[in-house]
Amino acid sequence: MFLNVTRLIAVSLALTSGFVANASNLITGAGSTFIAPVLYKWSSDYNKETKIKINYQSTGSGAGLKQIEGNIVAFGASDMPLKNEELNSKSLFQFPAVIGGIVVVTNIEGISKGQLVLDAKLIAEIYSGQIKKWDDKQIQDLNPDLKLPNKSITVVYRSDASGTTFNFTHYLEKASLGVWKAGTGTAVSWPSGVTGFGGKGNEGVTSMVKRAPGSIGYVEYAYALQNKLAWARLKNADGKVVPKIELNDLDDPEKVSEAFKKSFQAAAINADWESTPGMYVLLANQKGEFTWPITASTFILIHKNQENVETGKDVLKFFHYVFKHGAKSAESLDYIPIPEKTYKFIEKKWSEEIKASKDKSPLWVKQGT
Repeated sequence: MFLNVTRLIAVSLALTSGFVANASNLITGAGSTFIAPVLYKWSSDYNKETKIKINYQSTGSGAGLKQIEGNIVAFGASDMPLKNEELNSKSLFQFPAVIGGIVVVTNIEGISKGQLVLDAKLIAEIYSGQIKKWDDKQIQDLNPDLKLPNKSITVVYRSDASGTTFNFTHYLEKASLGVWKAGTGTAVSWPSGVTGFGGKGNEGVTSMVKRAPGSIGYVEYAYALQNKLAWARLKNADGKVVPKIELNDLDDPEKVSEAFKKSFQAAAINADWESTPGMYVLLANQKGEFTWPITASTFILIHKNQENVETGKDVLKFFHYVFKHGAKSAESLDYIPIPEKTYKFIEKKWSEEIKASKDKSPLWVKQGT
């Protein structure tokens, strides 16, 4: 069931080499590392079916935004959506492509996946430098059955402009009961009392947590899964520990996968894409017994006015394929696909808002498949 992220990256790179924006069978994109595992899978499947190559560069959301704004790529991908007024000022259109979860991962000797329980207040205190040891009384009180070591905590964070950081810090700001003071954004000034270092992309944070004993980081769930990192269960807005799974089932990949998907779905179920201007919907800290508290979407950004009409059409055709045929691939990597009702709304908006620069004709018409 589970696909190897490294193999998917290798497949993607084998399909492409560098940006070639004017190639007739090539679509270029850049941005979010959060979506990269499933986007590489979609790209590989689409290439087999259509011979069109997707060159997606997993550069981070901030870099993706800069590259789509600068017309370097045909689409950008960001886990931090732009507000409607900013979309209008930049003449960009955005839509959600997939939903997933950010997990807190650790490298603590003797502590395996799902054993440690944390809440937003404790995570904020760790990332603020207020809690410095794993056997701190507050952590131990929340985990009375664990033997936590008297070891310093090494904090790992994103060094690049990151939508994952935006959603992580947005969660801390909303849920930490006022502890988090560093603000929210794709990049923040980490408090001076923190001992740690930054990694580039979800890949970089994953690698550093694996190498640094006593460390803690935050990554998209697929990276934790494929790299066998220990993830923490979290207390959500209802005070429930999620994902809901029996401790003796933590070593069963199928049961863990189902528990996480149920938790991500619970967070996404009330997302009101249709009536929210610019589809600006944030999913962190939603209420609900089963809800995963750090759930997020990746948004695709394209220009409303397309100079290269054929390339613009190719981008829309690719994401139409993703919506229609990519659900199983998304679920195999424990992402949540965009619901049919929502993607039909998105495609309707394409026909209304994505136009050829020259004659303002719509690039999108309803597809038969």
